[in-house]
Amino acid sequence: MSATVPALPYPFTFDPATTALVVIDMQRDFLEPGGFGESLGNDVEQLRRTIAPTEALLAGCREFGLFIIHTREGHLPDLSDCPPAKLRRGKPSMRIGDPGPRGRILIRGEEGHDIVDELAPAPGEPVIDKPGKGAFYATELGDLLADKGITSLVVVGVTTEVCVHTTVREANDRGYECLVLSDCVGSYFPEFQRVGLEMVAAQGGIFGWVATSTDFLQALREAKVPV
Repeated sequence: MSATVPALPYPFTFDPATTALVVIDMQRDFLEPGGFGESLGNDVEQLRRTIAPTEALLAGCREFGLFIIHTREGHLPDLSDCPPAKLRRGKPSMRIGDPGPRGRILIRGEEGHDIVDELAPAPGEPVIDKPGKGAFYATELGDLLADKGITSLVVVGVTTEVCVHTTVREANDRGYECLVLSDCVGSYFPEFQRVGLEMVAAQGGIFGWVATSTDFLQALREAKVPV
């Protein structure tokens, strides 16, 4: 049974059975003090506002049985998958691989690399570890979506203009229809947040659609999606 959510640039219609929620990089290194995001001079509170609505979204999507995928950006301990141009980002002694308050910054297996407690994956929800900005690059995401017959993606996470945008653009090029939930994506820069969302829905939805999480969950309820 299809569902329709009010969205920009026009209503988004989807089949919950072939739709996945993709939660991008809600990690301690980005959302908590002392992580990589703060080492770049950013205010993590700009991202933390997304936690509560995303927590409610996850609860609702689990209730309705939607397929949920989480991603984490990070690198192998030997940094062999991290190009030099990326390694140079951040302050000296606070760059990728350097010691931080929660272990080595953006290194797989470290506490800071993991997802914040409020949004922890439930048993059975896949977690995709990615070395780049986009969730499709050098990961198994494409195969996973194909195996599940997924054709539409609901995308949330951080940051709006970087990893969210890159993933939505990659997905669009691969033929997926994408809905970005505005209250569940965040940027360290309010202007980037505004413009990033406008870019998704511009020109008749050049990359996808934009809606709120409350409207999306209401659409699921009205479609009477089974648990």
